[in-house]
Amino acid sequence: MIMAGGSGTRLWPMSRASYPKQFLTLDGSESLLQQAVRRLDAVVSSEGARTAPLLVGNEDHRFLIVDQLREIGFEPRAVLLEPVGRNTAPALALAAMEMLAAGQDPVLVVSPADQTVTDPASFTLALRQACKLAADGAVVILGVPPERPETGFGYIEAGDVAADGARRVRRFVEKPDAATAQTYLDAGNFFWNSGLFVLKASVWMAALTTFRPDIANATQQAFDARNTDGPFVRPNRQAFEAIPAESVDFAVMEKLPGSSTPLLMLPLAAGWNDLGA
Repeated sequence: MIMAGGSGTRLWPMSRASYPKQFLTLDGSESLLQQAVRRLDAVVSSEGARTAPLLVGNEDHRFLIVDQLREIGFEPRAVLLEPVGRNTAPALALAAMEMLAAGQDPVLVVSPADQTVTDPASFTLALRQACKLAADGAVVILGVPPERPETGFGYIEAGDVAADGARRVRRFVEKPDAATAQTYLDAGNFFWNSGLFVLKASVWMAALTTFRPDIANATQQAFDARNTDGPFVRPNRQAFEAIPAESVDFAVMEKLPGSSTPLLMLPLAAGWNDLGA
């Protein structure tokens, strides 16, 4: 599942509201969105069979999304169109609801559309391991071993080793100042928060309902009144506008440590970079 709803102001003037950075070709011959689709397809597909991706994006970018997928030979399972931005927690809820409404409860591999990696093979191995853990009910986030005292990323503090190379998450911390970032680097158990995570659709909805029932209920109302037009799924605009805006991290992730839902972190050493941070 790819979140492709960014507004595109960070790399202005190359990136702008009408043509955000996820649709740009910044390195290589494919856009950031196209690269993300290929990376996730390598994780979840088998024996060369492609998997139809699920995307959440802006109404104004709907044709850009579909056209870019078709350029590389993919058809979307669905493109969930947000009439207004409400951050990532409602976006993921829409994706989970789309799958659950179809009678499915898959493991969702969730990625922003504006990241790059230089080691796709290591990325694939780490995400496949995350899928195995998530199939058993865990929420798995990918943590990047820090290379420098970076102040532009959030961090994950890792705790005890759990299973299969994963570690329990102690806490999330926001973007630090330079001195604090240096202490994190020196400690050795802090990782950059990649924004990549893996979990079952039902696990996300259960956690969201527990910690932010207002978001869960409001998103459900908007989804229940949806309109479908080919690959495009439009939640009800009036109901969607009433949804509180919140990120996945603030709504749920930061509240999971110590809860009944296992929250695990897998290291991701794949030359990761986030152009949206």
